[in-house]
Amino acid sequence: MNLLVPIDDSEPARAALEHAVREYPDATITVLHVVDANMSRYGEGGVYAYESLIESGQEAAEDLFEDAAEVAAAHDASITTETVVGQPAREIVDYADEHEIDHIVIGSQGRDGASRVLLGSVAERVVRRAAVPVTIVR
Repeated sequence: MNLLVPIDDSEPARAALEHAVREYPDATITVLHVVDANMSRYGEGGVYAYESLIESGQEAAEDLFEDAAEVAAAHDASITTETVVGQPAREIVDYADEHEIDHIVIGSQGRDGASRVLLGSVAERVVRRAAVPVTIVR
């Protein structure tokens, strides 16, 4: 089984990874971080800082992947990691489609948790669009 676990720096993402390595010990687990390049969040200056934003997002991903490797090692699991740039829900679904993913395990809400309703907007969009089963972890 090929399992995809999208992560950001949120507690639900960490819980999703822990669930995945605990419940699917024999799966091939790919941990995916999407660098959100939506410049509307960064105001007018965002256009000029695009490359810098991407670079800092990729550096942040490396820290997330180090933490993810520790979680996996604590459960005697191994992971592979990938970073992509784009709109998170779309990139997660596209990655699953393009890489023969059988199942997605995702946290219920990301770092903007206070402003999200119910499942979280990214998790909700992934559930609606994914062609494979999705497990949402709180």
